[in-house]
Parts: sequence; structure tokens; C-alpha cells
Amino acid sequence: MVQLNDSYFAAKFGITERDLEGWLSEALSRGGDYADLYFEYLATTSISIDESIVKSATQGVSMGVGVRVLAGERTGYAYSDDLSPDRIRHAARVAACIAEGPAKTIKEGFLSGDRRELYPVLTPPADMPLDERVALVRRADEAARAYDPRVFMVQAVYADTLKHVLVATSDGRINFDRQPMARLNVLVLAREGENPPQRGYSGGGGRVGFEFFLNEKTPEYFARESARQAIIQLDAVDAPAGELTVVLAPGWPGVLLHEAVGHGLEADFNRKGTSAYSGRVGQRVASDLVTVIDDGTMHSRRGSLNMDDEGNLTHRNVLIENGILRGYLQDRLSGAIMGATPTGNGRRESYQHVPMPRMTNTFMLAGASDPEEIIRSVKNGLYCATFGGGQVDITSGNFVFDATESYLIEDGKLTRPVRGATLIGNGPEAMQRVTMVGNDLALDEGIGICGKDGQSVPVGVGIPTVRLDGITVGGTAR
Repeated sequence: MVQLNDSYFAAKFGITERDLEGWLSEALSRGGDYADLYFEYLATTSISIDESIVKSATQGVSMGVGVRVLAGERTGYAYSDDLSPDRIRHAARVAACIAEGPAKTIKEGFLSGDRRELYPVLTPPADMPLDERVALVRRADEAARAYDPRVFMVQAVYADTLKHVLVATSDGRINFDRQPMARLNVLVLAREGENPPQRGYSGGGGRVGFEFFLNEKTPEYFARESARQAIIQLDAVDAPAGELTVVLAPGWPGVLLHEAVGHGLEADFNRKGTSAYSGRVGQRVASDLVTVIDDGTMHSRRGSLNMDDEGNLTHRNVLIENGILRGYLQDRLSGAIMGATPTGNGRRESYQHVPMPRMTNTFMLAGASDPEEIIRSVKNGLYCATFGGGQVDITSGNFVFDATESYLIEDGKLTRPVRGATLIGNGPEAMQRVTMVGNDLALDEGIGICGKDGQSVPVGVGIPTVRLDGITVGGTAR
């Protein structure tokens, strides 16, 4: 069990339970169903190298509190970057304006939440000397340039954060967390002759300590991977166009699942009836080979959280089971309206933002097929190893994705690399077209950033090797 006195905010700012009770009472002074306080202290570092020169090195600190009041389906929200009692009280009064009626009495005292440690980082990257973090981007630059003389441009960025959060609610709950995060990205351009330059990109990290980049996934690992992608593209041919069998590689291609399926399973879209999955719980929405999980409890993963941004423990949520829709990702507001229990998916970008249902680590479970068998089963198709950007329409489920590294499948073998391949389809329909699922589930390296309604949060994605039949590929017709 957590105790307020153990929190960063009690130690640094002297916040007491009596203070929290007073501010919550102010938030409910005009009525309302519920109120909460979200405190945040965030330390950030970012270092970038370009043209073998460290172009920027920045460090910063931000802090603040967000006050939320719920009254039916209405939300009142105010925030302050000043943690003085008067400014917090003022924010509470502003948030209270959404409600009407007599003041609501909050529960006296707080029940401390269960303490969990999914990312026990003893020395966060933020505590390491700056020159050691600068050395990471220099090593990435050197390794990428040494990979092949055709590499002519390298950009590497290292960033880390350490966030302290505290959540207190009007129904008498309190919880807090310390959330480290680190990430290293490498972008490479390669060129041969007068042909256009080609791009490679790799990166990773998570809620990890600095030793992750020294012992597990080094700067050289990410640099060589990004250089490899760029060099392969130099010999790529134009992508075919038309309806093809598509095989998704394990790992990062799970971003297609995240975008084309995952967003449509967030509860706010479904309670409003704007998702392609609205009102379909218990119905078949995918092939019986498809089971989709959202799991915020995975050790050290980028999308993992000990608690969500509403103070609830995260969970392993089964969204689609053997093709049947089992439920949605819920925050407190959507759960109250839909009569469902929050699933630990109430997330926000910062104290300046209201929480909403968001994914954590979203992936498809492994199947029974051998990955090589899946490729051998395809006479004429496309193998997508990694993806770039994509777009999805939540209401219809229609999506468009750029496959940044892909290969032709000819007579059951991977042959020529192709460039300019675009996958076009519909999320629910694509999931019905899954005909084989590999036994090689992999999660991404730790680079996912999810945007929704102007807010960005870190996420994880994953997928095994998957065969989809009859997917429209945009490219150059043969």
C-alpha cells in the first residue's frame, strides 16, 4: 500500500491529505458526481547529432496540477503550473463551474492504492552525467557511417524523461508513481549515383535504465539497422498495385493493428456510436485466428504503467478473443456512462490535458503457423517488414499505411525489395481476411507514440507473422 508521505509531492512541496481534501471539496462546491487531482513533475533531456556534430542538448523541468470535475457526461477541467495552495484552489473553483447544485461532500480520508513496480529502474537515465548520454548519439553516428560508404547523412536523437505523478480522487483514493522513460532514434539517408536518396529509420527504448543502451540494445544496434534499411532501398523496385496477399512481419508492423483496430476499441468512440465496432460486443469482428490484447502490465515496456492517469491499476485486457469482440478500453467517464468498469486505460499527455481512453501495449497473440510456412504458402504477394506513417478513419475503419520496407513474395520466396508500397483497406474487414498467424509474436523496439485529439502518449505495439488475403496495395501497376 502506498502512503502519501512516501510521494515526491509530499516530500518536495509538503502536500498533505488535508490539503487534498480541501481542494477536492472546492472542486465539488457546486455539486457534480466526482472530482480528481492530477499532480505532475517532469524532468526531460534531449540530445541530437547531425552532420557528426551535436546540434542540440536541452534539459528542462515542468510541473503542474490538473483538476477535473465530472457531472453526468460533462467535464470541467482547469490546470495550473503553480503548485501554491491558492492557485490550486483557484483551478478547483474553475473546474467546478461545470456543475450545478448543492456542494457534494467528499469521503473523509484516503484509501491508498496498491503499489506495483513494473519498471524498477535504480538509476534513471535522467540521473546519468550528460556527457555519457552525448556519447550514445556519437556512437550511433559513427556506426551508421561505418556501415556503408553510401550512407551520407545520419541524425541521432537521445531523449529521456523522469515523471512523478500523484492522483487523488473525491471517492477517497490516492495513488502515485515514478515513471522513467528513455529512447534512442537513428535516421539514415543513403545514395548511389544520381538516384534519389533512400531512408532508413530505427530506434528503441522503454521504461528502462541507462544500462539498456550499454548492454541490451546499443547505439550500434539501432544505427546498423537504420543503415541496413536505407541500403536495401537503393536496389528496390517500384511496388506492384492491386489486390494481393500480404504478409506482415512480426513486431513493429503491429502499428497497423494499433491504428486500424485498436483506436476503434477505445470506449469514448463506442459510447458515442462513432466507431466501426460500436454495439458489437459478443459479435464476430475478425477471423477466429485473431486474439487482440491490450496489456499495460508488461515489464519495462514503453506503453506500460503501474497505474493509469486516473490512479487505477493497469490490466491485461482481452479485446478480441478468437475473432469475437469482448470489450472496450475504458476510462472513468466512459465506464460510468456505459455501465462498465474502468480497465486502467485512462491516459493523458500531461497535467494540462483531460484523460481519455487510450491504448498501452496492444498486440495480437501468436498462432500455430511456422513463419517460413506462411511465406511458402504465398505464390504472389507482398511481405511488409516495417511501416512508416498511416491514417485511419475511426467511424468507417478505413486505413492507409506506408510500408517503408517490403519485399515481393514470388513462388513462396522473398525476392526483390520494393519501394512505395501502400496498404489500403478497412480494419474490421482486414481482420476477417487473416488466414494464417505465426508462432513468433514480437513487440516493437520501444518507439511508439500515439496521437489522439491533440494528445500524444507512449505506446507499444506487436504482432506475429500474419497472412492477410485480398489486401489492396497501392503502388505502380505491372
